[in-house]
Amino acid sequence: MNDRQTINLEQGWEFVQKGITKLLEGLPEPQFTSEDYIMIYATIYNMCTQKPPHDYSQQLYDKYGESFEEYINSVVLPSLREMHDEFLLRELVTRWANHKVMVMWLSRFFYYLDRYFVAQRSLRPLNEVGLTCFRDLVYRELYAKVRDAIISLIDQEREGKQIDRALLKKVLDIFVEIGMGQMDRYEGDFEASLLEDTAAYYSRKASIWILEDSCQDYMLKAEECLKRERDRVSHYLHPSSEPKLLEKVQHELLSVYASQLLEKEPSGCHALLRDDKVEDLSRMFRLFSKIPRGLDPVANIFKQHVTAEGTALVKQAEDAASNKKIFLRKVGELHDKYLAYVEDCFQNHVLFHEALNEAFEFFCNKSVDGSSSAELLATYCDNNVKERSQ
Repeated sequence: MNDRQTINLEQGWEFVQKGITKLLEGLPEPQFTSEDYIMIYATIYNMCTQKPPHDYSQQLYDKYGESFEEYINSVVLPSLREMHDEFLLRELVTRWANHKVMVMWLSRFFYYLDRYFVAQRSLRPLNEVGLTCFRDLVYRELYAKVRDAIISLIDQEREGKQIDRALLKKVLDIFVEIGMGQMDRYEGDFEASLLEDTAAYYSRKASIWILEDSCQDYMLKAEECLKRERDRVSHYLHPSSEPKLLEKVQHELLSVYASQLLEKEPSGCHALLRDDKVEDLSRMFRLFSKIPRGLDPVANIFKQHVTAEGTALVKQAEDAASNKKIFLRKVGELHDKYLAYVEDCFQNHVLFHEALNEAFEFFCNKSVDGSSSAELLATYCDNNVKERSQ
């Protein structure tokens, strides 16, 4: 088409449409020769630069958007509406990928329109128009169905079934991309429901495990669940979901059952301290340090345990009327043992240093056989406990 001839709207658009049809038939990798591309570009350029009333810039801008709408309504939506579950997710990924290719090519064809007419009139850029068509026509109709299919697969994975993680990543990328720079679609249309489902899922699990499992087994399961949720984020969820997701798991598995778990008989925190289960105590610290005020009851049980052992030593000394040196040596050994717990199991946390000191202060103030051993113990505490807990 010679740019000196006036191109009427019908004739010009018919030519452009043939190019668009060729593009659509070639998806996902349309084969355009440089000559094809130049001819379509030149036709649009000429139709935009003809003198009024033959400047068809506004009409071409409208037809650009209509091309997407027509293709979506006639081809894309009928295809997607027939599908469910994983098949729906696969088809959506394909259609979205094709749509982005279509937007890219049409934006190239219409580049002159975008560069001048759209900029001068402060209209929406063509790229945005193309992506918005998919959002308004496809995404808005199907996102809830898609979201439910994703969450169903995630729950299946939680139950041990292998799922296509790469597929989920591609689908969830659509929720992010459709927000066009904002996270509101991902957060509002997907993440909020995921978090609700996650809370319900782990609430069900916790209510069973707390009755059936020992404290040690329950903590192992909780730690594994948290690890797997982090793994999900690294494979297909958006990184911003991690703290929210872990908070839900921690709340349902730990916060809700903290008292029952710590005081569980015969395997709770008291039993772990009594049986020197340092690995389980370390796990308990790691888990409970992640929840609000989670370490307070652990430190309190630790203080009770050390106080009880120290008090037993005092009573033993009274009953046996043994010499002060043996008694002080035993107190020193007790302190060394539980200071090692504070340093190794409880990561030198201030709450546990305080608990240890308070426990020793409590039983060190008791007298042994009415003698001045209380002063000896106090001196021992000053020279040993306080110095080593700094």
